[in-house]
Amino acid sequence: MTVTLNAFNVVAARCAAEYLGMHETIEKGNLIYKIDVFLNSSIFHSWKDSIIVLQTTKSMLPLSEELKVVGLCIDAIATKACIDVSKVDWSYTYNRRKVPEENGNDLNCNGFRNRPVPKDWWVEDLCELEIDLYKRVIMNIKTKGILSHEVIGEALKAYSYRRLPGFSKGVIRSGDVIKYRSTVDAIVWLLPAEKGSVSCSFLLKLLKAAIIVDLGEMAQEQLVRRIGQQLEEASVNDLSIRAADGEDVVYDVDTVQKIVKEFLMQDQNAEFESEDNEVQEIRRPGILTDASKLMVAKLIDAYLAEIAKDPNLPLSKFVDLAELVSCISRPSHDGLYRAIDMYLKEHPGISKSERKRICKLMDCKKLSVDACMHAVQNERLPLRVVVQVLFFEQVRATASSGSSTPDLPRGLKDLNIGSHGSSRSAATHPEEDWDAVATAEELKALKGEIAALRMSNGIGGSERNGGDSRNSVDKVAISKMKGLLKSKRIFSKIWSSKGAQGENSGSDSSGSLGSANPEEAKSTPARNRRHSVS
Repeated sequence: MTVTLNAFNVVAARCAAEYLGMHETIEKGNLIYKIDVFLNSSIFHSWKDSIIVLQTTKSMLPLSEELKVVGLCIDAIATKACIDVSKVDWSYTYNRRKVPEENGNDLNCNGFRNRPVPKDWWVEDLCELEIDLYKRVIMNIKTKGILSHEVIGEALKAYSYRRLPGFSKGVIRSGDVIKYRSTVDAIVWLLPAEKGSVSCSFLLKLLKAAIIVDLGEMAQEQLVRRIGQQLEEASVNDLSIRAADGEDVVYDVDTVQKIVKEFLMQDQNAEFESEDNEVQEIRRPGILTDASKLMVAKLIDAYLAEIAKDPNLPLSKFVDLAELVSCISRPSHDGLYRAIDMYLKEHPGISKSERKRICKLMDCKKLSVDACMHAVQNERLPLRVVVQVLFFEQVRATASSGSSTPDLPRGLKDLNIGSHGSSRSAATHPEEDWDAVATAEELKALKGEIAALRMSNGIGGSERNGGDSRNSVDKVAISKMKGLLKSKRIFSKIWSSKGAQGENSGSDSSGSLGSANPEEAKSTPARNRRHSVS
């Protein structure tokens, strides 16, 4: 009887021959010997046949393992994967379209032979293996130490996209959770230790998958640590980790906080080395560049704007995350302002103290002209913030190019710190007046005043005429704001205090918000005309 052996039946034939005891001691040239020769001379020399044979060994376990067929297949595959690409002369699967020729840009349309073999030519064929066999092959490849960690990372990425449905979108579709858990666990375990072996985006997708399949705290902490080391590469979409089922909030902000902490800890880590049985601590200098810090700060600003859309997001989570990156100096706070405005828009019911707390995250001096224009018309902002924005907008408009920003008047400094001053100050303009939301009428009056100030020759003119011009504008502004909050008139006095002595210098140039007459404050019907969102 003629038996044709091939990659699909050779393992079954070998196991059957072993079961029947068809050894050389029984008869020379027996079946076991013939099959072993076929495996070594043909199968293990073929790339795709080796993969097929390895797949068929699963149905013959544990005998195929005892006969070392599994181990021999794994070693043959790993050896071929590590071979110099110039010696690869067999067919392989490569559909990821990473080389220009496969994108239709090949000028030499002579087929496969003229295309250079990529270093990761083997990764797609191995995606056909189940996770347990795949893990053993990758471990064998890593042990040989020939391929770079980037190539290993590319192999893990390709396998994840192939074997985890929905992985590319950061989700895991319904299916065998236990099976998916073992796959995610193996990929995390196989990740090369070198930074940059896989992208931050891939690590975040892996973290999302680990959370969905409930992989365990140790694996998740490992991923958080790895992500923190290259957080500057991430995008807002990458960081958008969904909260667990049953949670009131949409996003898992706590995990993102852990990632940011890991990023910032890179400047604080210490290395421990052992010499002659003595453990020595070696402090590393800061390894974070200003550019990477700035990229992370902008990333978190954009992430805050995204999570602010969640109506159930507690203020504390928003503030805590924003304060984590407050230590990173950035030239513009436009992104942070956008996030704060988005939170105020989606949470109109927060209290005045909460509104004040979230706005203190922002530095009005670092808002662009466009952001200032938006802020002075923003009815969601507390009055103190609008006043600060108007002040700094005027400072910027009047300062000469390259000159330093003038110091704040004492009154506006009090706005920044909350002005818990004397009882006289509190009686004149209570804190709630400044922390309440500015009405449309109040914003209009403030913008009218700033427009009048810009038209004044005293702002950019000589010191001699400055006082008269400012006081003139002061009178116009006070007239326009009649009936509004007393604090608006104090705002005009802050401006007049910047000039020379004028007719009202005794009361207007004090630089304090508490310099107005308390009796006049009592008679002002501002609180009756004011409404607050809180």
